[in-house]
Amino acid sequence: MKTISLFFLSLILTSFINSNPGYEIGDTAEDFNLKNVDGKMVSLNQFKDAKGFIVIFTCNTCPYSVAYEDRIINLDKKYKEKGYPVIAINPNNPEISNGDSFELMQKRAKEKGFTFPYLFDDGQKVFPKYGATRTPHVFLLNKENNQLKVKYIGAIDNNSQNAAAVTEKYVENAIEALLSNKKIEPAITKAIGCGIKK
Repeated sequence: MKTISLFFLSLILTSFINSNPGYEIGDTAEDFNLKNVDGKMVSLNQFKDAKGFIVIFTCNTCPYSVAYEDRIINLDKKYKEKGYPVIAINPNNPEISNGDSFELMQKRAKEKGFTFPYLFDDGQKVFPKYGATRTPHVFLLNKENNQLKVKYIGAIDNNSQNAAAVTEKYVENAIEALLSNKKIEPAITKAIGCGIKK
């Protein structure tokens, strides 16, 4: 009886894991078409000169996301000119998380002076494809033969609470490695943040 129970448990776990694995390192990321806070629709193929993208699933309400806002702005300012702009996406369901409505996204972007698109994942169709589970959760994409390849997945850096105490800038290190044709290490880190509200 115990063996049968374990067998079914493993089947359930396997189907759960395989039902939504999301992107892995080396996978090709699909483009999307999402509404920006300025009301315009944004797709990655609109950025003709980009070498890749820093796609960050983030939101208005998670304390971790709020703590990273200035660092996300700095990432965009530093790497947009080098071909890697930030594309921020709010994956939360505003019916579950009231502070993440499109109108409040517009307000937050204006208050903070976001220098990057802040897109609304209407219907929550994009974040499951990526396999994002937290806010913030980063996916670094690199253009290769007209395809967007996933090169890094995880956290922005190793201190979500205190920017001054950061000792490893994962995203910056990954982009610098790409720019220098070096191996990204680590290519995967654990995203620390709030669970996405479905």
